[in-house]
Amino acid sequence: MLLAFLLCYAGFTALCLATDRHHGELLHSKPMPGRRLGLRAVGWSLLAVAIWPAVAATGWGQGLVEWCAVLMLSALLLVLLLPYRPRLALILAGVGLLASPVAAFAIL
Repeated sequence: MLLAFLLCYAGFTALCLATDRHHGELLHSKPMPGRRLGLRAVGWSLLAVAIWPAVAATGWGQGLVEWCAVLMLSALLLVLLLPYRPRLALILAGVGLLASPVAAFAIL
């Protein structure tokens, strides 16, 4: 479930960065239309790919329920970090993406 959490958190962070407000707050610039579209595509793709480790671990019935729980938990973490520690939220997404291959090998 760690891999699903890391992918969901990174996906929500990418979707967050696709908005003008959060992109400006975290990266001190407005996103270009191409970058905004790319961030949305990456964000939704990461959220969709996060289904795989959840379903692979426990099957479709329980895996989808666990995926929904991981979605809510990762969104809650991001929502709680953004007002108080926005840079930490961005750093955690990057570290999570770097740690994802390690978590993927742990599943195998």
